Amino acid sequence: MLSHKNIVTNVLNSVKSFPFDERINSRSLSFLPLNHIFERMVTYIYMNSGISIFYAENLETIADNLKEIKPSLFCTVPRLLEKVYEKIYSKGMELSGIRRWLFFWALALTDDWDFDKKYTGWRAFQWKIAQKLIFSKWREALGGHVKGILTGASACPVKVMRTFNAAGIPVREAYGMTEASPGISVNRFEPGQARLGTVGIALKGVELRIEASDDYRSGEGEILVKGPGIMEGYFKQPDKTAEVIRYINGERWLVTGDVGTLEDGPDGKQFLKITDRKKELLKTSGGKYVAPTPIEAIFKEHRLVDQAMVVGENLKFVSALIVPSADGVREWCNKHGVTWTNLSDSIKNPKVQERFQMLIERINPNFGHAEQIKKFALLPNQWEPVKADGSEAELTPTLKLKRRVIMNKYRAEIEEMYRD
Repeated sequence: MLSHKNIVTNVLNSVKSFPFDERINSRSLSFLPLNHIFERMVTYIYMNSGISIFYAENLETIADNLKEIKPSLFCTVPRLLEKVYEKIYSKGMELSGIRRWLFFWALALTDDWDFDKKYTGWRAFQWKIAQKLIFSKWREALGGHVKGILTGASACPVKVMRTFNAAGIPVREAYGMTEASPGISVNRFEPGQARLGTVGIALKGVELRIEASDDYRSGEGEILVKGPGIMEGYFKQPDKTAEVIRYINGERWLVTGDVGTLEDGPDGKQFLKITDRKKELLKTSGGKYVAPTPIEAIFKEHRLVDQAMVVGENLKFVSALIVPSADGVREWCNKHGVTWTNLSDSIKNPKVQERFQMLIERINPNFGHAEQIKKFALLPNQWEPVKADGSEAELTPTLKLKRRVIMNKYRAEIEEMYRD
C-alpha cells in the first residue's frame, strides 16, 4: 500500500538527488510497463520537470522510435541494454577489412574506461578518433541526443555499463523496490557521484543500514532502508507486513531481502553495492552459501551467452543452465569450420560443448571453490516475459528470472547434470 505522500516524497527526493531541471523541454521515450512502479514514478518526475513523454509503439519498434523521437533520456532494464550491445557487436562482426579492425580497436579501448578517468597524450588522441569514427554512429542509432539513460529492476553487467558510457552514452544504474515507492539509491551524472558495479548513493531523505550475519562474507549484510517512501504495508496481510517492517530503536525500517555492502566514496558519501538477493542465495547440501547473481552476470558478459541461471540449492555442487546466443554461436561455428544449421542442433555438437566448457574454466577462478560451476546444460529456447503458447513465462515483465518456473521447466536437464 503506497500512499500519496509515499510517492510524492519519492518523486521530489529523486528530482533533488538526480536533477532533471537542466533537461527541461527535453524529450523522453517511455516503453516500460506503466503499471510497474519504476516507470510510473519516472513518469511523475517527467511531469514535475516539464519533460515531454513519447510512448513507444511496442518493444519491437523501440529502435525506430529512438531515431524518430531523438530523446534526451529514457529508462530501461538491463536486459534491453544487453540486447542493444549484442546487436552492435553483431554489426561489427559483419564488417570487413579496415572497418572491422577499427570497430574492435575502439571496442577494446572501452575496457580501460571508468567514471571520472582522464586521458592525456596519445591515449586521449585515440579516444577522439574512436568517438569520431565509431561511437558517434552508436549515439546516432539512439537518436543522437541522449543525455542520460537510467537502468534498474535488476543488475546491469559492468561490461555493458562500461561500454555504453565510454561511447558517450551516459548510463546510470539505480536501485529500488515497490515497497519503497520505489527509489532507494542512484548513480548521478556529476563528477565523483557514480561508481561502476554499484547502484549509487542513497536518495535524499533515505537512510541505509547493513545487517550482517554469519551467512554472508565480511562487510556484507541484508540491506535495510528507512525514509518517507516506505510503504504502509501489504494490503490485508499484517503477518507478511511484519516480516519486512522492522523497528530498531523505535525507527521503522524496511527489510529489502537484498544483500549488499556500502563502499566509501568522496566527501563521505557511500555507494551501495548489491551482491545478491537473500531469497536467491543457494545453500548446497554441503552447507555452503552461493550468490548466483554475480556468477550469472559474468556469463552474460560473454558473446556466446544470451541468458544463464545458476542451480545448486540442496545439491552437492553448483551447475548452470545456459541459453547460448544464436548469433554468437553461429559466428563461432563459421569461424571454426563447424557446420551451422540452427541453435538446437549446434549446441549438441561436441566442439560447441567443448567451447562452453572452456568458457566455464575461464570464469571459475573468479569465484571460491563452492561457487564454481561443475556442470552445465545448453538450452535452445530463449526465456521470455510472455509466451505465445500461453504457458508460464520464464521472465517477469521487467525481464528478471523467474527461478521457480525455470527450475520446473528444465527439471529433466537439471536431474541429468546431477545423475552421477
